[in-house]
Amino acid sequence: MASASVTGKLSREEFRRQKDLDAARKAGTAPAALDEEGKPINPHIPQYIAQAPWYLDTGAPSLSHQRIPDYDRSSDKLDNWYDRGAKTGPAAKKYRKGACENCGAMTHKKQDCLERPRRRGAKFTNNNIAPDEIIQDVATGYDAKRDRWNGYDPSEHKTIYEEYAAVEAARQKLREEEIDKQTTTDLAAVRKVAKAGKEKGEERDDDFGSSEDEDEDADKYAESADAVGQKLDTKTRITVRNLRIREDTAKYLINLDPSSAYYDPKTRSMRDNPLKNVPPEEARFTGDNFLRYSGEAPEVQKLQLFAWNAAARGNDVHMNANPTQGELLHQEFEQKKEKLKVVNKSSILTKYGGEQYLEKAPKELLQGQTEEYVEFSRTGQVVKGKERAAAKSKYPEDVFINNHTAVWGSWYDATSGEWGYACCHSTVHVSYCTGLAGIEATQASSAKNLLASTLANDEQTPAESALRSTETAEDRKKKAEELFSKKRLGEGEIALDKSRLAKAIQEEKKRKTRGEDDDDRHGKRQKGGQGSSHEVSQEDLGKFACFASYSI
Repeated sequence: MASASVTGKLSREEFRRQKDLDAARKAGTAPAALDEEGKPINPHIPQYIAQAPWYLDTGAPSLSHQRIPDYDRSSDKLDNWYDRGAKTGPAAKKYRKGACENCGAMTHKKQDCLERPRRRGAKFTNNNIAPDEIIQDVATGYDAKRDRWNGYDPSEHKTIYEEYAAVEAARQKLREEEIDKQTTTDLAAVRKVAKAGKEKGEERDDDFGSSEDEDEDADKYAESADAVGQKLDTKTRITVRNLRIREDTAKYLINLDPSSAYYDPKTRSMRDNPLKNVPPEEARFTGDNFLRYSGEAPEVQKLQLFAWNAAARGNDVHMNANPTQGELLHQEFEQKKEKLKVVNKSSILTKYGGEQYLEKAPKELLQGQTEEYVEFSRTGQVVKGKERAAAKSKYPEDVFINNHTAVWGSWYDATSGEWGYACCHSTVHVSYCTGLAGIEATQASSAKNLLASTLANDEQTPAESALRSTETAEDRKKKAEELFSKKRLGEGEIALDKSRLAKAIQEEKKRKTRGEDDDDRHGKRQKGGQGSSHEVSQEDLGKFACFASYSI
């Protein structure tokens, strides 16, 4: 700890001793350090508080750098300032040596003089010598020196205020005189026009006329006159409205549900529609976003975005400074963009093809929308209107081959469990259609097969039928295993006759020594017996396996 500030760099041993002393002071086994006044310093004060900075370090334990220094605060008052314009007394009659060559005062030199430079200074004329200023020594403190309003006289502002008030009063008086003069002229013109209209009406109809007509004429012509008390023409007058008419309902009062559209009180904006169940054409307020994305507002946003992007790329485009230029450049940009899109599309289609896939059917056909009126009954039949055509797939439909009038798979034979053609009841795929003759032949053959099966069942003896009925599933399983066994198919473990195997191996060795091949043997075999077949025995298979293993 730095309870005792030590100047200079400590050695390793001194630093260790200082640490041990600080630890002992914290534990209470060593007395606390004393400051310059003899007061103990709390050893638990952090080092960054107890250690003095280098410019206030005295080399002894102290906390004086943490206390406010005592100094005379009488000079730190804000009203303690220079007496501006104070003079020492009457001015001198003659120029004094060392005085200002311009005004003749002894308190400053020519380069520091604040008076207007004279054509001939007081040094040469001895006239109008200025009195000497009072040199004041004002000792300001920290606050007074840095106060920007120190020495300011508020009474100086009073003269400025009075000057502006006098100018404003004169301007108001002049304006009232002009308004009165203009109002008198306008009323005289109105009366003159009304009088001329009245005389014209009397000439047209001397018998009829009333004071109401005169009042109406006066009101009609008075509307074209300038309004009294305003210096504006009524035809070009622009009235300044408030943010909203006070009779209208505020946005946040349309729907008081807190879960409805959010209202931002800072910007007075409500983007969403507060009444979403009300159609937009019937709602009083549909949200700020409805106005933002309706009309020409999106076009203005696109134009502003184009101007920003163009300015970011170094082009001199500004929407507010030159809106006509921005609009023309944006139109030119859109035209070039459309042309470039068409060129890219045509180049890609000419290079890769596939234009036929871009052709789309009308939306009415894709979405099934039509203007035709169709009325259905409860059973689904069409009562009024035209029945809708069945939709077709992209695959070829109703393609008939070989004189068929039905597709393959349109008929199912329940007796044999096969599919065929419904036009001829043929179960052979891609067969030629025979029509009704084929159907009759199929029916006859199926009836004949059914009769034969029934006769075969009837010819069975009771013993055979009883034997077939008593045949268990295990017996049928054994027959299937024998029929499809590996031994019958040439696979699995085969029992070989060793003597016959040795004889077959010797015959094969003799044939190899004679130089005969399989083709020669096959030819001799064909010559020896026409149409005879040679069956490979189990010994021959074993022989071939032995020779194969030898060759490997």
